[in-house]
Amino acid sequence: MSVQPIIEAMSKLCTKHESLLIISRQKSEYLKEGNVTALQQLLPKENQHVRAIEKLEKNRIQLTNEWFERYAGPETEQTITSMLEYMDDEKERAELKAVYEKLIIILADLKQQEQLNEELTRQSLQFVELSLNMLQPSAKSINYGKGKDSGDSSRSIFDSKA
Repeated sequence: MSVQPIIEAMSKLCTKHESLLIISRQKSEYLKEGNVTALQQLLPKENQHVRAIEKLEKNRIQLTNEWFERYAGPETEQTITSMLEYMDDEKERAELKAVYEKLIIILADLKQQEQLNEELTRQSLQFVELSLNMLQPSAKSINYGKGKDSGDSSRSIFDSKA
């Protein structure tokens, strides 16, 4: 078994992750603009991409497991890095390493973008909470006049009833 199917699977993963990164950047713009309608329309697309990536990743794992069973043994740590060590064909090794490094870069960018989106979402929620708190009266301001507090606080220490 050649590593070519694994390279193809990883290339597909790169393509889907790049597409998800574009969606994530668009999500950031919608969060900055406060465009809730556009954001709601974008979320199903994002979910579709995530599901597709999960399927592609399962396929890549299966292909990788099959390769390790055939060429390195199942007890070997089944990572792309260890796969590179076992490979004989320099051309395939270079191709696999290139697509692996590309995927790592895309994943790092995507992680950074999603952290930004998380922070923007948190700030939006804080703004909404602040706005709601400003609209709701506090318990102290329910009475509108200078009403008397309970009579106990204005009594003197020496006032006593017999």
